[in-house]
Amino acid sequence: MIASQQAALLLVSLAILILPGVSRLLRVPSMVSEIIFGIILGRSVLKLEFGGDWLPFLAHLGFLLLMFRAGMEIDFTMLQQQRRGPLLFQAAFFAATLGCAALVAALLSHGFFVALMLSTTSLGLVMPTLKETGMSRTETGQTILIAATLADFMTLFGITFYVLYIQQGINWHFFLPVPLFLGFGLLLRLGRVWVWWHPTEAERILSIQEDAQEIGVRLSMALLFLFVALSELVRMEPVLGAFLGGSLLAYVFREKPLLETKLSAMGFGFLIPVFFIHVGMQFDLTHLLKPRMILFSIELLGAALMVKMAPALLLFLRGWKPREVLATGFLLSSRLSLIVAAAAVGVQNGLITPDVKDAVVLMAIVTCFLGPTLFKRITPPPGAPGHPLPRRK
Repeated sequence: MIASQQAALLLVSLAILILPGVSRLLRVPSMVSEIIFGIILGRSVLKLEFGGDWLPFLAHLGFLLLMFRAGMEIDFTMLQQQRRGPLLFQAAFFAATLGCAALVAALLSHGFFVALMLSTTSLGLVMPTLKETGMSRTETGQTILIAATLADFMTLFGITFYVLYIQQGINWHFFLPVPLFLGFGLLLRLGRVWVWWHPTEAERILSIQEDAQEIGVRLSMALLFLFVALSELVRMEPVLGAFLGGSLLAYVFREKPLLETKLSAMGFGFLIPVFFIHVGMQFDLTHLLKPRMILFSIELLGAALMVKMAPALLLFLRGWKPREVLATGFLLSSRLSLIVAAAAVGVQNGLITPDVKDAVVLMAIVTCFLGPTLFKRITPPPGAPGHPLPRRK
């Protein structure tokens, strides 16, 4: 059934208003309820097709803003406080994850792109789960946060260059992003120097609540579209450009709670939910009802758990207890926003089929329930015996 774009905007706007309350009642992440609403609305159940370009445009804009906010989640202060030994361990942890993912992808008869998708972790789920359990400031919590951050950062880079390699091969086009990365590094240093010498102006950008001009929001949007435009110019995935823009903002301005609140109000208040509803609308349940795809979905879920649980065994080398290792493996298995975004990129570039993308979305929905839930059940509550103590400053 075909409906007008006015009907699409009306339905989606009403859903965005109602779904947060539904999510609280069901005790599920709002992103999950948005995807499920899209599934009901789209190809799987009601089979509504909306005309016009407004919904895809808003969904794509929400997608870019989601990646920008993901870049802002990186805690550079925490990373710079780490000694060389722990950082080398984290690099080995990610290398083990990617190696396991590559092996599993080969066993599933899929290419390296699927391995990159399986290597992702949802930092947006890991961080609030650690805060809820009182572990965000413990040594254990910091180790998990760094592992999740590194997984997000490295997989985005890997996806970008893998897509470039598939599209262009090894030629001068493949190295076009290098000047962008060099310029990004230069902007990082110049930004920190500017904040050092102009703390009052930096505080004005971030901390003034009654700012009619909203300089901080304007700066954020300018960075987002600047890096997206530069990414397009060098034939790089726009999602990485958006992520780099958010990372630049996070590196230059370390304390930015008010700005984050404002961007979250604009992003998670409307644009990002449109993206997840649109993802659900593109989801086709009939793809997964075939015997072959049912088996593949089960195998993919098992692979998603295995590629995080196996590298977690390395934590025994740091003296972790079995309960901590098991809980960490489950939490790092949580996936949602980034793997859904990666699946969308894979379909756009012909690296995976739509039915594989649907299996990935289903796996993301399952793991975003499974990971945090099992982590909370295994981890003792704050104040109980065995709960990690906060790290000393």
